Amino acid sequence: MPPSAPFYPPRGVRMRRHLLGMLHPFTVAGLFTWGAVALSLRWFKPEQQVIAWCALLLYLLALLAHGLVRDRHRRSADALLWLEAVCALALVWLDPGVGTAQVLLVIWTAQIAANWPPRGAIAAVVAADVVVYWMLRSAGYSSSPLTVVALYAGFQAFAALCAYYAVSAESARDRLALVNADLLATRALLADSARDAERLRVARELHDVAGHKLTALTLNLRALATDPAFTDRRELAVAQQLAAELLGDIRNVVQALRDSSGLDLGTALRALAAPMPRPALQLRIDDDVHINDPAVAEAVLRLVQEAMTNSARHAEAGIVWVALARAGNRLSVKVEDDGYVRGTIREGNGLSGMRERLAAAGGTLALSTTARGALRIEASLPL
Repeated sequence: MPPSAPFYPPRGVRMRRHLLGMLHPFTVAGLFTWGAVALSLRWFKPEQQVIAWCALLLYLLALLAHGLVRDRHRRSADALLWLEAVCALALVWLDPGVGTAQVLLVIWTAQIAANWPPRGAIAAVVAADVVVYWMLRSAGYSSSPLTVVALYAGFQAFAALCAYYAVSAESARDRLALVNADLLATRALLADSARDAERLRVARELHDVAGHKLTALTLNLRALATDPAFTDRRELAVAQQLAAELLGDIRNVVQALRDSSGLDLGTALRALAAPMPRPALQLRIDDDVHINDPAVAEAVLRLVQEAMTNSARHAEAGIVWVALARAGNRLSVKVEDDGYVRGTIREGNGLSGMRERLAAAGGTLALSTTARGALRIEASLPL
């Protein structure tokens, strides 16, 4: 992808992403529950059938739409959850005696427990249960309304706890993946830096020790060749030639060891992205990019790490594109994803820390948005 062009994921990728959103466990459980409640509509009075089916179909649409927008439009997702609650309460109000519509509130409870803060979720569930209690009592329900509400509240509590611990486990897994990625990338960078330092040490040893002694040997052979007793000895000429060739070979080896291609930043960046389930990394490093300074390599590594974290957490991106190119005596780093920025760009702790880290390494940072609303990060560092 050219740096100036925005990235548009293929249609098949977008379709698979939407399908995965609709196949979330909460959505699948809600579909099975919806089907069971739909079967129970035959017990409603004939004059209530149309309204009941409208409320149930509206609940289904809200459930499916929530699976699509859950991670991209927070306000819309919250509005859809409230719509689900209203539809379920409407079914309870139509005929409290059937007793199946309350199961939809159990699914709804699991959804809000996974998406809302605990206090807000508890308050919403309590409010919904109070409304159900009032409906049952107003309809003159034969059994104790409090017992029925308490029974369903137990199911709601069970669903909420399962959802809460599932989300907590998923969050812990993501944090562990980030830590593991950081360790793998740092290990790869340190290993490459250690190899580069060892290569330089060997080059210095060859130059200082072997090169010095071979030079002394060449000088001694040259002095010996001036002795009339050895002037015509062919062995001396061969020894001089071999010494000169060996000295030249050692110089070539030393030069090759010194002329390294720099730190293997590509391996470190791929190791950083490998454990992360999302987003995927698309990396391009130009052939003339050679980074020898570990501080610059560390700054680039942390920049890409923070960019990928932001893309996954805030933009819900599926792919992050990273390009490293040489611009004179500076390194150009461009990062772009296939997500989008909600509202204006606000520098939080992550972006501020990124800017400070680059400034400490002599670099600069520029933030902008693409034509489709994705965040674009452009950095420049000295080589």
